[in-house]
Amino acid sequence: MKEQLEKIREEALKQIAASEALEKLNDIRVAYLGKKGELTNLLKGMKDVAPEDRPKVGQMVNDVRAQLESKLEEARVTLAKKAREEQLKKEVIDVTLPAKKNKVGHSHPNTIAREEVERIFIGMGYEVIEGPEVEYDEYNFEKLNIPKGHPARDEQDTFYVNDNILLRSQTSPVQVRTMEKGKLPIRMISPGRVFRSDEVDATHSPSFHQIEGLVIDKNITFADLKGTLAEFAREMFGPETKVKFRPHHFPFTEPSAEVDVSCFKCGGKGCRFCKGSGWIEILGCGMVHPHVLEMCNIDPEEYTGFAFGVGLERIALLKYEIDDMRLLYENDIRFLKQF
Repeated sequence: MKEQLEKIREEALKQIAASEALEKLNDIRVAYLGKKGELTNLLKGMKDVAPEDRPKVGQMVNDVRAQLESKLEEARVTLAKKAREEQLKKEVIDVTLPAKKNKVGHSHPNTIAREEVERIFIGMGYEVIEGPEVEYDEYNFEKLNIPKGHPARDEQDTFYVNDNILLRSQTSPVQVRTMEKGKLPIRMISPGRVFRSDEVDATHSPSFHQIEGLVIDKNITFADLKGTLAEFAREMFGPETKVKFRPHHFPFTEPSAEVDVSCFKCGGKGCRFCKGSGWIEILGCGMVHPHVLEMCNIDPEEYTGFAFGVGLERIALLKYEIDDMRLLYENDIRFLKQF
């Protein structure tokens, strides 16, 4: 057995010395020191050794194992150092070359406009409340005074999932859900994505964003609505901005109005941006219809309120003087990096 042990030692040392790769060293370790290696197999023959010689033979095996492990470790360190040096030679960095400039992303113009609108209304004491994009017909239409068969439903071009579920065509359902909770007074805005079956062009999209506002309290009048929207216009478009209310009709408000702001490009004198009129339409509004209040279990004899809604993309288009809504969604980096 002594001769076998010496032969194993010499062969292993010879292979270790000839190794030029770390993978080869691992193969040698497995071949000689592994569970099925040469030394392990040799130890299995210890039963044939005389009992008085077993301690001596066992010590010899341990000495050989220790020597091989030591040589394997020395070879591993040497080969690892050599591999590292070769890697560094291949990856030489020229410190005189100009560094790569990190490009940091920023908010989308829609996000910038939304945050600006939210900042203005939060400053006036409003709460930002969001709701589901997949909505019940009851909340999207019926509780907003738009029952089945109402002409306004045809104007909405709604995406229906089934007879009772749809993709919301406005964020007004969030207002209904808030009124149903019965916690009065209410001062809220509800921003979010809405969906309508519109053809894609410079001013329309099947998916866009709205921000709608609602105030419910005692003794709320149209004067409160006008003052609120006038303050919003000045904060958003400049301190010299004026507002103009034109009579209109919405099923869920009475009376209703559309709101124009004086052109912040020409100061109301008339230009290409306002098509020579000096005014730009921005939103619709009105006093909450008493029947809407009743359907949400709010007494219209005690409480009144106003509501308004503005297209977020329209705010972005006006604020940044963009003439095509499609630019907001085409992800052209040449366009987006301007903001």
